[in-house]
Amino acid sequence: MRINRYLASAGLASRRKCDALVEEGKVTINGKPAHPGSEVSEFDDVRVDGQKVMPREEEYYMLYKPKGCISAVSDDRGRKTVLEYLPDGVGRVYPVGRLDYDSEGLLILTTDGDLAQRLTHPSNEVSKTYIAKVEGVVTETDLNPIRSGIEIEGHLTKKCRAHVVETNKNYTKIELVLKEGKYHEVKKMFASIGHEVILLKRTKIGELRLSGLERGECRKLSLEEVNYLKTL
Repeated sequence: MRINRYLASAGLASRRKCDALVEEGKVTINGKPAHPGSEVSEFDDVRVDGQKVMPREEEYYMLYKPKGCISAVSDDRGRKTVLEYLPDGVGRVYPVGRLDYDSEGLLILTTDGDLAQRLTHPSNEVSKTYIAKVEGVVTETDLNPIRSGIEIEGHLTKKCRAHVVETNKNYTKIELVLKEGKYHEVKKMFASIGHEVILLKRTKIGELRLSGLERGECRKLSLEEVNYLKTL
């Protein structure tokens, strides 16, 4: 693997910062200075400032993100982050994509940057399933504009699947399957048809379902779950 990925997998820093360590001449491979783009394997002797570096196994977690925290590793406004819900001893994991501060549900956290890129890059169109609880009565007909795409702030949303799963005079619950995730997109979609989103919960990524967790709990992904995500 490339030297920056190797160093990042060892928990030193982000790949960008690891590139900087290489450029500063602090990294050696088998006693020789490393260069940006150098390739290494588990059999190479990699050192930073003379200290031997070994990569760790990638880590993969599922978190039932609650409302009231941000999908980030830190926050300059002092808000709680999703990392505060992880048990002690977890490596340098990063949230894959994000859920808004006041949204909840399935969030993946991992040290595997390649998988994170795969799951979040728009060209891969990985589906995400949500349950939106919205104010008032929404009919199947009302959902047609959302299904076909709505222009929001100059951007036409992609076609999606949507259907009513529960309704009464006060609120309606709708399941949506999206292949993009722009900032506050679901809220803006429903606002465009005259309804406010009361609660938004992500229940699936692809066919990986939020399961076995209460709000704020997390668990390691199984090998089968990890291998499935790598096929998306």
